Amino acid sequence: MRGVVCREAGGPDVLEVREFPDPAAEPGTVVVSVVASAVNRADLQQRQGFYPPPAGESDILGLECSGTIESVGADVERWRVGDRVCALLAGGGYADRVVVPAGQLLPVPESVDLVEAAALPEVVCTVWSNVFMLAALQPGETFLVHGGGGGIGTMAIQLAHALGARVATTVGSEDKAARCRELGADLTINYREQDFVEEVLGLDPGGAHVILDNMGASYLGRNIDALATEGRLVVIGLQGGAKGELDLRTLLGKRGAVIATGLRSRPRAGKAAIVASVEQNVWPLVAEKLVRPIVHDLFALDDVRSAHELVEASSHIGKVLLTT
Repeated sequence: MRGVVCREAGGPDVLEVREFPDPAAEPGTVVVSVVASAVNRADLQQRQGFYPPPAGESDILGLECSGTIESVGADVERWRVGDRVCALLAGGGYADRVVVPAGQLLPVPESVDLVEAAALPEVVCTVWSNVFMLAALQPGETFLVHGGGGGIGTMAIQLAHALGARVATTVGSEDKAARCRELGADLTINYREQDFVEEVLGLDPGGAHVILDNMGASYLGRNIDALATEGRLVVIGLQGGAKGELDLRTLLGKRGAVIATGLRSRPRAGKAAIVASVEQNVWPLVAEKLVRPIVHDLFALDDVRSAHELVEASSHIGKVLLTT
């Protein structure tokens, strides 16, 4: 089979398509014949040498995929050869085939195109586990997500809107703002021209009950200023740096919570629990097209460097997919 790896840390030019032995299903796993995978910012960080795969996981890039089951290992009861699935991965998605723990598979609804389904697992599991399972966003609360035009942002807007929250988001252009409003955002904030704290407090004078942040240090103080009393700030990325100062007096006065979390390094049982909750709570919305994959563009696996360049430029809206 073919798969994409990095010959060293660096820019998109270090990505290489290589030949690998075909994988075999182990007990508790299946082999998926991959139709598509998606490019995530975590893949860019891995390529740059900042985000290595967890111990024992594949060096092949790719944290999600869609396709059909090719073979089933021992002790797997639910899944059958030929099932249409998408999968949450710790690595290995940029390939023709990948071994997936059975608990990290989701059935692709008939209403969803199999290729586009590759845009769902990572973002849905990230948003659902952080915004709803962990931060417990409630109907009627105000939610702020940074980077509304990206894969995480477009999914977070849809889910929060569908489940009854007021949604604010930061964006870098009017094109992205318009698309985010179409997806359900009540407020779009151009971070190049506007102060998101001021704008969020204009939408809800009490502040945001939940904030989903991919920036880290550079937004830490202002996120706390925008947070509501008993609000929950969830940090899932470090695009703005890893070290920042936190005014604990302000946080204590708001009885707020700052939560830092990740998905890739969780044990299989933890990922399986998230996937099961997603299937129960989010998949009905996906099947009814109330929440849908947002795909900006498709690239062939051999053109993976161009796909990384597009995501790195942040000019896309939604997800960029690789097809095999």
